[in-house]
Amino acid sequence: MIQATSITKSFGPVQVLKGIDFQAADKEVISIVGASGAGKSTLLQILGSLSRPDTGKVLIDGTDIFSLSSNNLADFRNRKIGFVFQFHHLLPEFTALENVMIPALIARKGTAEARRQAADLLSSLGLGERMEHKPSELSGGEQQRVAIARAVINRPGVILADEPSGNLDSNTKRDIHQLFFDLRDRFGQTVIIVTHDRGLAAMSDRMLEIRDGLFYN
Repeated sequence: MIQATSITKSFGPVQVLKGIDFQAADKEVISIVGASGAGKSTLLQILGSLSRPDTGKVLIDGTDIFSLSSNNLADFRNRKIGFVFQFHHLLPEFTALENVMIPALIARKGTAEARRQAADLLSSLGLGERMEHKPSELSGGEQQRVAIARAVINRPGVILADEPSGNLDSNTKRDIHQLFFDLRDRFGQTVIIVTHDRGLAAMSDRMLEIRDGLFYN
């Protein structure tokens, strides 16, 4: 599902990624661990097409993503990649339901269909009674579930999660990580999780460690 070869990335004089090779199989859950500054989030942003590498190539489901035009890349990203971040990035003026609907509307689904799919997802994630609440009225764990529902509404082949449980208590952390496995089983997605928590990373099918811009075995 994902194949990245010879990925390098520098910020000024600092080379953050030094020739990363990475592969993720269809329906695989992979955790990437490492110290702050090791390059985990930079790699995730490149895999998600949010940042371009200095050198190297990324193929997702056979598509060379950085060969696409800006408009085609934005469309590909919306359809094929779901993002989950540590700080949710929910729009505060919209309800949970409306936040989840947004990617579907961008993908030009009808409003009624987007609403139905968003409601079904939120109900399946235990938020059936909370979907008309705004983010400020939800707990941290509830907000993250809304963010996950938003990430999967277009049924992308890839989910990229950057410290998705970093601000949560221990029990909620484990629930959120288990949720990625449940979604993989339900929708058949490939999931890449960046985390500092090695215990939670050990739940994954495979755990990789980045040190000084390279994977360490």
